[in-house]
Amino acid sequence: MHPDRTSSTRFPVPVDAALRAAGWQPGRWDIKQAEIWADTLREHTTPAGHRHSVSPAAVEAWAEFGGLTITPGGPGRQVAPNTLHLDPLHGLHMARTLADLGRALDADVAPLGTESDTQALLAIDDEGRVYALDHTGDWYLGPDIDQALGALVSGIEPVRLTAG
Repeated sequence: MHPDRTSSTRFPVPVDAALRAAGWQPGRWDIKQAEIWADTLREHTTPAGHRHSVSPAAVEAWAEFGGLTITPGGPGRQVAPNTLHLDPLHGLHMARTLADLGRALDADVAPLGTESDTQALLAIDDEGRVYALDHTGDWYLGPDIDQALGALVSGIEPVRLTAG
């Protein structure tokens, strides 16, 4: 029996349920759409000359989760979880902000999507680590997309990034 047909051990049950309700399933892979996003971001230059970084980690995250609108099913453990829209073009005009974060982290950072309620920009670096950027600061969501989605959907309070 194929293990994915019965249950997924990749994500906690509530996270798995929210992802599946959004249209995700194990093996989802839309590399064609991910490449379209990559090209669009690479071709965009801000008026001040800032450009986007596009890493393999970002393209992989877009291929598996891009285009999904994920609505958390519960109240959240520490903070109220927000609906997520995983579309990197939400960050199209944020190249300078992402470049600034990337310089602080010594990494290339690409857009991942947004938290719909707070308008926080979700971003992923070239190591696959995930962040949220909002009017209150920059937040670390996890070492990879799986843990970040788990934290976001479960309402686990993120860690604030501090300068230096």
